[in-house]
Amino acid sequence: MTLARRLVAEGVGTALLLAAVVGSGIMGERLAGGNVAVALLANTVATGAALVALILTFGPISGAHFNPAVTLADASQGGVSWRDARGYVVVQVVGALVGVAVADVMFGEPVFALSRHVRHGPAQMVSEFVATFGLLAVIWGCSRLRSATVVPFAVAAYITSAYWFTASTSFANPAVTVARSLTDTFAGIRPADAPRSLVKTILFACVHNAGRSQMAAAFFNALADPAKAHAISAGTEPGDRVHREVVDVVREVGIDLSAATPAKLTDALAAQADLLVTMGCGEACPFIPGLRREDWPLADPKGQPVERVREIRDEVRQHVARLVEREGWRRA
Repeated sequence: MTLARRLVAEGVGTALLLAAVVGSGIMGERLAGGNVAVALLANTVATGAALVALILTFGPISGAHFNPAVTLADASQGGVSWRDARGYVVVQVVGALVGVAVADVMFGEPVFALSRHVRHGPAQMVSEFVATFGLLAVIWGCSRLRSATVVPFAVAAYITSAYWFTASTSFANPAVTVARSLTDTFAGIRPADAPRSLVKTILFACVHNAGRSQMAAAFFNALADPAKAHAISAGTEPGDRVHREVVDVVREVGIDLSAATPAKLTDALAAQADLLVTMGCGEACPFIPGLRREDWPLADPKGQPVERVREIRDEVRQHVARLVEREGWRRA
């Protein structure tokens, strides 16, 4: 079988799998009348059935991995070459994204939207280890039986059960996890909780999101390694635009905020962050249990003389630089 045909099979199969996972989650939630257990059951049954059908369909062509973890494990055992494995992983991720987009379009949802579905904590990490280890064990164990029909049903049965016996609902698939972080529906996972959370999200918050927090986020993204952390900003009472004096003084140091727009600070937005840095919003800042929080006592630049605004700009940059250095996020 040519590599091209195998890659097409992996990409199409992964896309259809994600369409089933996300689509059945949306349908289940809409029909369950608020009963999460019923919605999860619908999501589970549809996912398991899709797995059987897709593995039987594409298994003879590509092996029906649909999962970078399976591909890398297979490559480590000589099942596929490492060169081919790289291609598999790429098309699996692309296929997963396409599948999410198709499911969202079918149900009238935004094509891509960052999920706000919170799934965090040590229990989630342990669950994912159990889910992934168990999946690989099932695949390799059943493969020894040398029956083309055993593996599809065994994999589907394991994933169906793991939806219920793991706290994470058994993602067990890096491509699936990345894609599900981009759908704000029943099957989603907020980006900060995905395994990609090795990339931390820092939220800078002030009152109007028109000065201090905008500068902090811009400086952070300029100083931090994007593979380790990125910043967003918001305000409890967002203004109409970033203060003109702020736009002017940050332009002097190579930062362009002319197109930036203040955003509303909500509990849902804060829940996406790994660290919340506040700058004067006081009691109005949301409290998210388990979320790290720091407060920087920085003056509001609004209405200040340009010399004072420059001083505030430099203070913000110094605070950000210390944070980046302290956490080990500095660009190489």
